[in-house]
Amino acid sequence: MLCTVKTLKGCRLNSLDGVIGRVKEFYFDDRHWTVRYLVADTGNWLPGRQVLISPYSLVAINSDIDKQQIEVDLTKKQIEDSPPIDSDQPISRQFEQDFSKHYDWPMYWCGPYPWGCDRHIERDHEKWKTSYQGKKTSPGDHHLRSTQAVAGYHIQALDGEIGHIEDFIIDDETWAIRYLVVNTHNFWPGNKVLISPQWIESVSWHRSEVHLNLSRETIKQSPEYSEQFLLTRDYETELHRYYNRKGYWFEDMVAGGSL
Repeated sequence: MLCTVKTLKGCRLNSLDGVIGRVKEFYFDDRHWTVRYLVADTGNWLPGRQVLISPYSLVAINSDIDKQQIEVDLTKKQIEDSPPIDSDQPISRQFEQDFSKHYDWPMYWCGPYPWGCDRHIERDHEKWKTSYQGKKTSPGDHHLRSTQAVAGYHIQALDGEIGHIEDFIIDDETWAIRYLVVNTHNFWPGNKVLISPQWIESVSWHRSEVHLNLSRETIKQSPEYSEQFLLTRDYETELHRYYNRKGYWFEDMVAGGSL
């Protein structure tokens, strides 16, 4: 299912033995554009602690407006005993290694796919023990980005700015960021469009800019996005067809042996 970050923020987090807080924001990596951790606001339970939860431990999500909650396959004791993280410092690879060992999570960076050896999250705990033995860390720089920090980045077309990132649409099966929701109010008042991270030409992180190899008019004529309607596969197909791009779901079908 596809969910917006705005919908998921504020969802209650239920551990195996009680409520641990609510979703505050998300960290994603800028290589695969995949969510690696959600950040929990624990209120008075663990004041002053930044608590990270990996999608590996997310069991079920209910984003209905009257039942907003996420089930977490961890105890409060496991979370309390996890390695502490300095909220003022970037998350280091060494911290992630220690963090993953504490929870016995696979190390997602050990492999070529978004989840290391897998395109999707492996839910079988027994396979975690064997899948990553002997795997080496994949090359490349390690950068985790906050959805909260990246929201507001300017979107630059070939011939000028078209708007800014207002939200993110996440696939809660793979935890990939499927689309950026772009508010075009300064260029095209009252309208929003979707851009896939796969269509991005480059990102200037220090200038807070996302660059596209598309004209403003091309983007303006793309299928309009409205939060009032569900993001259907028919709409996604129309959107990908308009940009002459292959849908990400074809890769999922190949990975699942459906093609």
